[in-house]
Amino acid sequence: MGQGARKLIDQLRMRQDNVKSLGQHFLNNEEILDTTIEIADISTDDRVIEIGPGPGVLTERLIDTGCELTAIEIDPVICEFLRDTFPNLNLIHGDALQEKWPKANKFVANIPYQISSPLIEIITRTSTIDFVLILVQEEFAERLVVEWETDKGSLGMCTMLDWDCNIEVRVGSHCFTPSPKVNSCLVSMSRIKSPENSKLAKLLIRQAFEQRRKKIRNTLSKAPKRISRVSKWHSKLYREAFQCIDFPLIDCRPEELEIEDWLELARLLEDARAAMG
Repeated sequence: MGQGARKLIDQLRMRQDNVKSLGQHFLNNEEILDTTIEIADISTDDRVIEIGPGPGVLTERLIDTGCELTAIEIDPVICEFLRDTFPNLNLIHGDALQEKWPKANKFVANIPYQISSPLIEIITRTSTIDFVLILVQEEFAERLVVEWETDKGSLGMCTMLDWDCNIEVRVGSHCFTPSPKVNSCLVSMSRIKSPENSKLAKLLIRQAFEQRRKKIRNTLSKAPKRISRVSKWHSKLYREAFQCIDFPLIDCRPEELEIEDWLELARLLEDARAAMG
């Protein structure tokens, strides 16, 4: 192993203290870093993306695997530090939500917590990525994997249409410098084949959960946003199809539906649309 987490963190903080607006809390626990690399199971054939590398505590270990690594960092001071510390690192200075990502098959990162949701969307749209291992806030992790019935929401329900998600390790706040006010979780995501009609099902889920206390009969009577992005659909056609379907859970609230129910609803709507020509 190279310099180690605490030394890298100390060296960076000699140049610049943590930037609170960027949510900079750096993992200092070597055991969690070891576990991350073990679970990621990275080979020299892998192309890996890391977002928010910070002082490089995970970057150092990813480099040691011999994979083709690309790191994306928004902080200019950190970028300068990383270039000095890891001169051969393929580093992109920019906003990961805006930059074009290189082709990769794995995503491994201790991601900035405030951009967790949009990052999941980008990762899902990046079809070449088939495995993800991310350190995220505990509450977000529980909603992502829908660990409890109370965690059921659009994030987890939509994610399970594309990924098999699992909480691998829970990480206490004391494992970071400086310590955040929340605990974290290491979450793995393995891509699965998306079910038929999953694109339409996602729109239904998102719209219904925007007003989760209302019955879906009311929230879904209006065409979902971006319905025109689903092949062969437009708003008027959706409203007409919705009036034709016989869905037994139409008077339920969204948290009462399982993922199979959302797919069935999408199938019924597709059948109604097809029947209307």
